[in-house]
Amino acid sequence: MSGPVLEIRGLRVAFPGPRRSLRGARTVVQAVNGVDLDIGARETLALVGESGSGKSTVARCVLGLVRPQEGTITYEGRPLGPIDKRPAELQRAVQMVFQDPGSSLNPRMTVAAIIREAWKVHPAVAPEGDRRQALAQVLADVGLDAGLADRRPSALSGGQRQRVSIARALALQPRLLVCDEAVSALDVSVQSQILRLLVDLQRTHDLSILFITHDLAVVRQIADRVAVMRTGELVESASAEQLFTAPAHPYTQQLLGAAHDLEGTGATSQATRGAGSGE
Repeated sequence: MSGPVLEIRGLRVAFPGPRRSLRGARTVVQAVNGVDLDIGARETLALVGESGSGKSTVARCVLGLVRPQEGTITYEGRPLGPIDKRPAELQRAVQMVFQDPGSSLNPRMTVAAIIREAWKVHPAVAPEGDRRQALAQVLADVGLDAGLADRRPSALSGGQRQRVSIARALALQPRLLVCDEAVSALDVSVQSQILRLLVDLQRTHDLSILFITHDLAVVRQIADRVAVMRTGELVESASAEQLFTAPAHPYTQQLLGAAHDLEGTGATSQATRGAGSGE
């Protein structure tokens, strides 16, 4: 197929805000305001910005969890509506890797049960008789030993839990992964391992990736292109090389400057310290 895998045009999302007074009308918070984005085949687009910039809202729209007031989202030319209105093929095609594997995995289920749950919803992907082999394969794909299949998330390290989250997404053979701060809850050394895993999986599974993050150090390791959001609007989009060497927008320059200052002082955000999450 020619053209982008994912295409977003004129995306606008508003949420009700606080009341101006006890009896007054609610204000409106414009979370996303006229965003246009494309992601090509086997490409990683990093969507970056501070907390509240709207980047996670864009991700939730792509997943069909938030309904935009305006704009279109298409996957390989087909419209992506709310998740419950999508045909099974499109439900499988776009999968999510969440920020915190500790809260996104059911603590009462084993690793095997977590991954097999996806096949219960979409049995055509892995018929009943093939699931043992399919489970072993998807665990191997994310670098986990098959012996971990009978463990529960509490018996795994933070890095192993995130590998299970990625395996759950891969189980449905998606073409597009949406990763929302997928390494920010992990220790820095484990972050690099998970990022390398995503790069390898992209190559072996022909994946496109929408990678949501606030951490520009992470962007350097994984992104082909970078789009920068501020207060709901897209302020700059460029190749990763161009953005890091010659940022055009003052806000992007500020973000890079702040990141360089943190590197210079050796400071790291609490989100990326992730105590106790090492593999």
